[in-house]
Formats: sequence, C-alpha cells, structure tokens
Amino acid sequence: MTHLKSGFLNLLHERGFFNQCTNEEGYDAYLAECEKTGTPAVAYLGSDPTADSLHIGHLVPVMLMRWFQKYGHKPLMLVGGATARIGDPSGKDKLRPFLTEEAIRQNSDGLRKCYQSFIRFDDTPTGAVMVDNYEWFKDVGYLDFLRDIGTYYTVNRMLTMDSVQTRLAREQPMSFLEFNYQLLQGYDFCQLYKRFGCRAQMAGADQWGNITSGTELGRRKYDVELFGYTSPLLLDSTGKKMGKSEGNAVWVREDKLPAYDYYQYFRNIGDADVGKCLRVFTELPMDEVRRLESLRDKEINEAKKILAFEATRICRGLSAAEAAAETARKTFEEGVAGGDLPTVETDGDIALTEALFRLNLVSSKGEAKRLIAQNGVKIDDSPVSGDNVVLTKNAGGKIKLSVGKKKHGLVVFR
Repeated sequence: MTHLKSGFLNLLHERGFFNQCTNEEGYDAYLAECEKTGTPAVAYLGSDPTADSLHIGHLVPVMLMRWFQKYGHKPLMLVGGATARIGDPSGKDKLRPFLTEEAIRQNSDGLRKCYQSFIRFDDTPTGAVMVDNYEWFKDVGYLDFLRDIGTYYTVNRMLTMDSVQTRLAREQPMSFLEFNYQLLQGYDFCQLYKRFGCRAQMAGADQWGNITSGTELGRRKYDVELFGYTSPLLLDSTGKKMGKSEGNAVWVREDKLPAYDYYQYFRNIGDADVGKCLRVFTELPMDEVRRLESLRDKEINEAKKILAFEATRICRGLSAAEAAAETARKTFEEGVAGGDLPTVETDGDIALTEALFRLNLVSSKGEAKRLIAQNGVKIDDSPVSGDNVVLTKNAGGKIKLSVGKKKHGLVVFR
C-alpha cells in the first residue's frame, strides 16, 4: 500500500515492522479515524508464560506495541495463563512440557516485569492493561465451549494451518490438545473485543494462523471485523533467528542477563544488520537511522555504539546504558577492566573452564576446552594454554578473562 492514512501504520512500514495484515486498507481507515477523533484504538499482544523472561527475539512485536501506545492507542498485554496449560504448536516439533500452577504464576510475573520496561501501565485512556486468559477460561465448561465456539470451525479449515501442516509433513504427532489451540486463541480475541473493544491482534509472523482463527470467529459469531497484523520474524543477514548468542538467549531481564552483556550483543552484531536493528530496537528519527546505516568500514562501529546504547536505554534504563557504555569504553579503548563486566566471585581457587562457563563466556565447559586449545582464551590479556588451568588469587584479587576480542569477564576472589 502506498497511500496510508494513519501515522501509526506509516511508521510501521518505514521502520520495517510490516509483514502482513488481514485487511490493511480497512485497518488503516479505522486507525486514521481514531487518530483524527483522539479516540484510542485497542490492540493486543499475547504471550504464553513458558519462561520468566522475554528475549530479544520477542521484542519486535513488543516494540510495535510501544509505538502503538506512543501514537495515542491502548495496548493490551495478554498472558496466556490458560493456553500455557496446552501449548502453542506453532513452530514446535513436539508437545510443550506441562507447567505447574506455581511456574505459570512466576513466569507471568516475570513477563509483566519485562513489559513494564517497554510499555506504560496506568489508568489513563492509553495506559496498557495486562490480562490473563485464565480469567475467562477457568469457568468455561467443555460442552458449552464445543457448542458455542466449536460450531464456527471446520476441521477442513483447521488442517490448513501452518502449525498443523508442518507436523503432518514431518510425520510428527500432534495431540488433540494442541490441535485445539487455535480455537482458544480465537476465543481470546473475541473476549478482548467484548471486554475492551479490542479490534486488532499484533504478533510475529509465525502467529498468522492463530490470528486468523480469531478474525474468522469475530466475523462469524459477532459480525464484526477484527484485524490481524504481523511483524517479520527477526533474522540476521545469514537468515538465522536473532536473539541467540552461541546457544544462550539474550534475555530482557537484568537478573537473567547483565546490562553489559545486553549492550554487547548489539555492539557486536554484523554490519549488515545495523540498519534493521536501529529501526526496530531504537526510537531514533529515521533521518538519523539512514545516516548511521550508511556508514562504512571503521565508522560503522560508531553506529553500533549508538545502537547498543539506545537499545539498552529502552530495555534497562539510562543509567544502565551509560554504565555499560563506560565499561565497554574502558575495556576496549583503555585496556582496563570496566566495573560492569560480568563477574563471578569465589572463596578459593577455581578451574578456568568453570570460570568461563559461570561467566557465560562459553556455552559449555567442552567449548571452553576447545577455545583454550585454539589459543582463544586470555588471562589478564595474555594467551593461555593447557587442559587443567586453575586460577589462584593474585595481589589485586581480580583476574580478567577474555574469549576472543569481544567477550570479557572478571573472577573476583573474596
């Protein structure tokens, strides 16, 4: 579409958030009317609480919702306390492990903390609301659900969904439990429409089938047009999913990943991914984004520093971003150990492989051994070799460990 009326959808196209929309012309007209009258539109983003933190692979639709709120609209952040008991089969090869009530509660609390870094929750007309679909599912009877909702779905249609087709093509089993997931998510959408006037669901591209389950139910049961909007999955220039770093998720929560490591993830991305990440993970004006992404050779490092700072500022706050940037500056430009480097404390001697693993500089002790054998590990900036190196307290009580040129940590002796 070349002539969008709403400022919000124009921004999504410009910054690379657009993948597909059920009826973009209709959604654009609806949003433009809301913007013209100052009436907040309502949209929701859902996530099942299968972990206690988001990672950056989840953040594209979260940043989309952040912009949605900035344009004067109201975000609903849905936590699937009910659907987590079943498991979304989208992109999965097997049934998700069942979670206990306590695990679901703890994970839901963790997701709320993540969302609060990006979305404003308050009682204003545009303040976000966090809702749990267990609220409306806990009292729904099986027979009532089949009669009231199941009659609007056909097995023929359900079998065409990508999540089902993928399992069938691979000859992998799909439980009847998982097969029902699309009905439950469709029901969520309609419940949010009834309760909050929610007209749109935002999600990543892999949720298209579940989204259209809700738009179809809205049309058939409630005679209303609901809209579905998806953002692209976050891939790097090699086609791999972003958000993983040597097998470790780049977590949003500080207690899962220090701010310095979060900063360094963006500082170390490939040159070809700088522009994409500036568009998605920062709020810099597009003129500045275009200037930064046009830099080449050594100058691109300045763009990466700005990207890392801005992404960390939004996720972890200004002081954390400043501290991470200063630690990086001291570590890489002055050659000294910055104060916010990842740290492991010990009361006595510690094996080098154990220290590297506990600092998250490697994903396993086996990887640590391989890197040591390849002269890829340094102790206080000096290469080290040997299979059974043990670190012993020195005069300063601190030892700096480095893996390659970009990953560093401190062993502190108490």
